[in-house]
Amino acid sequence: MGHEIERTAIARGHEIVATFNTPDDWVSNVVPKADVVIEFSSPEAAPEIIRHCFDLGLPVVSGTTGWNEKVLEVKSEAVKRNKTFFYASNYSLGVNIFFQINRKLASFLCPLDEYSAAIHEIHHIHKKDAPSGTAITLANDIIENCDRYVGWNSGMNEQGKINITSERTGEVPGTHSIIWNSGNDTLEITHTAHSRQGFATGAVIAAEWLIGKSGVFGMEDLLFEGFKK
Repeated sequence: MGHEIERTAIARGHEIVATFNTPDDWVSNVVPKADVVIEFSSPEAAPEIIRHCFDLGLPVVSGTTGWNEKVLEVKSEAVKRNKTFFYASNYSLGVNIFFQINRKLASFLCPLDEYSAAIHEIHHIHKKDAPSGTAITLANDIIENCDRYVGWNSGMNEQGKINITSERTGEVPGTHSIIWNSGNDTLEITHTAHSRQGFATGAVIAAEWLIGKSGVFGMEDLLFEGFKK
């Protein structure tokens, strides 16, 4: 993703003033020329990297997944310290439209008890977290729009919880399916990414939009405010 984001940013006329690969690099270097930092690292490194950027007064666009427990913590810190933070589990514009469809579908089908929801996601073999952050976002959105569900689990069928199954194969950029199954039929919606370009483009657009703002933002802010004419 780092290489893809760099290529996309340059193609859109931006200058990359620095790139770092480890938390130690971040701690020992200052980037005074940067307007914004785009952070795609690891669940272990993300909080430290983001806080270091806050210390430097740099706005941060973060796309790291697998650290859900600490995301709210970092968002709260950004608000308290009057910093600028943009977080999304997926920066694909198509996926974020898919999120909207998923929410609406959940509200339609929730009253129909014969339908039960499940999620299946497929990614490349290098992806470290499972389920994916996108799958968890999809599950949480169903839970918020259907009171029949109180949570999700991974690979188990449990009453009142959405079962998320994960597959790691080849170099698949990302495929997510929502399956609503009943004894009579199955209704399924799927988003399939063809490359990582869509994720990189969304992250760079988010970084462009973030400059000059203060607060905590996400893809809904970008979709509904950033593209408003």
